[in-house]
Amino acid sequence: MVKLLLVEPEKCTSCRLCELGCADRNAASFRPSRSRVRVAVKAEEAFFFPMVCIQCEEAPCIDACPTEALVRDPKTNVVVLVEDKCEECGKCEPACHYGAINCIDGKPLKCELCGGDPECVRFCAPGALRFEPEETWPGPQRDHYARRLMDLVAEARS
Repeated sequence: MVKLLLVEPEKCTSCRLCELGCADRNAASFRPSRSRVRVAVKAEEAFFFPMVCIQCEEAPCIDACPTEALVRDPKTNVVVLVEDKCEECGKCEPACHYGAINCIDGKPLKCELCGGDPECVRFCAPGALRFEPEETWPGPQRDHYARRLMDLVAEARS
């Protein structure tokens, strides 16, 4: 059974505890810049949007990687980084349509779902982040999330 990190941005309060939990688990740091999840804030609309990797079926980040350092794990279907293959070129960051990869000095920070137990979900008291079987997330809802996320990324890049 494939599980996905599901986002309900309407529930996000921008507490950003998901960022801290993620950074602590994955980088042993309480620096949100080291998190694999980032909360986009549109203050004028009071709208907060947790930006996470949605594990695209046709992942452009994999195609953009010249060294095949980003691969799909056949057991979990999660796109993972093979660190010893990564040359820190940063080409995966602009390839992600959803802004879910953040490179620091060329090294990608990308959600790998914490090995099947995402830390960000534990820290998300309002329930904006959930880790559930793929079939519980209706296609139209996932498509709506993806479109909103793409709009935010395009706005940030312009």
